[in-house]
Parts: sequence; structure tokens; C-alpha cells
Amino acid sequence: MLLISIVKALIEVAAMCVIAQMIVGLFSGARRQNNPIYRLFAVITQPVHKLVRRIMPSVVLDEHLPLATLFILVAAWLLTVYVKIQFVQV
Repeated sequence: MLLISIVKALIEVAAMCVIAQMIVGLFSGARRQNNPIYRLFAVITQPVHKLVRRIMPSVVLDEHLPLATLFILVAAWLLTVYVKIQFVQV
């Protein structure tokens, strides 16, 4: 049960960082690579993006990778919530 809670929390943190990076990138525009907050979120989300890049086919463009990462994180979060609920009912 504790392991599931830890995994769920890590997924939540990763998803929030991806969302925050998308929002900062939206407000920064073309100069987003010079924004220190955007770069901080890029460092935090880089391992997740690399994992998703390995999973996704090469047809998915790099511009769409954050959205694909967010979709996979939401699906993983839903799975962990389902598993956690199943353990609580036992």
C-alpha cells in the first residue's frame, strides 16, 4: 500500500511539472529556452520525457511529446488510483 502511494505521488509531481512547464512555455513564447523556470521544469521532466520517447513511435513529433507524456502520466495515475482502491477494499 505504501509503495502504491509513493508511485502515485511521484506520478502526481511529474504531471504537475509537465503542466507547469507547458504553462511557462506558453507565456514565454519563443524565448522559453532562456527562461530559468522553464529550464528548471525541463530538468525535472527530462527523465519522464525520455521514457515516453522510448515508448512512443517515432511518428510522434517532439513538439507533441509533452502532451503525450501528460496523457501517459494521467493514465498511470488512474491505474494507481484503481489499484489503491482495490487494496483498500480487501
